[in-house]
Amino acid sequence: MSDAAKPATGAARADRTDRRPDGSAVRVMVVDDEPSLAELMASVLRYEGWEVRTTGDGLSAVRTGREFRPDAVVLDVMLPDLGGLEVLRRLRTELPRMCVLFLTARDSVEDRIAGITAGADDYVTKPFSLEEVLARLRGLLRRAEIARGHGDAELAVGDLTMDEDAREVRRAGTLIELTATEFELLRFLMRNPRRVLSKAQILDRVWNYDFGGQAHGEPLIHTVRGVGYVLKPATR
Repeated sequence: MSDAAKPATGAARADRTDRRPDGSAVRVMVVDDEPSLAELMASVLRYEGWEVRTTGDGLSAVRTGREFRPDAVVLDVMLPDLGGLEVLRRLRTELPRMCVLFLTARDSVEDRIAGITAGADDYVTKPFSLEEVLARLRGLLRRAEIARGHGDAELAVGDLTMDEDAREVRRAGTLIELTATEFELLRFLMRNPRRVLSKAQILDRVWNYDFGGQAHGEPLIHTVRGVGYVLKPATR
């Protein structure tokens, strides 16, 4: 991920970083047998200021989890040796407060019930938005009182505001209805105001890109020909 995808200032990102109650960094383990996907998720989480470890199989996940003692784990259900359910079972005995977000390619009711019954806290179905994974993790950690947010959960660019916790977007006070993907795209842009983001960067962070975008007042998202997109207030 290039520097263009980083936050506008280090201080601005630090103000919104979730941390443990003692002020130390949140620890997250990412378990997925697709190395490129695992590293992509890890890079996004590290930009949040979190400490991250990655593993690609179940046995390594159990060993790393016992040593690293993560606050949360992003866990693929389908692994080449131990399945995600077995990894969770082995780690739960030693880490009862650990938050677990399952990744699954299957979205049947039976699969969801199996995951929740095994002790998973939430799940996302592949393909997914990396911003959604980040938001789900924040929610799990806060509800479990493992982490707390620093600073305001509201983002603002011009007259456009976003409440990340309530998942509400308003333009000049008027509520705007967005799809889940539109919300994640807009959040990514609002976390990087005035920075030109390439299509590749956006697709890295927001999968299933389907943003059409209705107009609500003067446009804030502008095309930079041959480069990408930038979010900034209209100049007068």
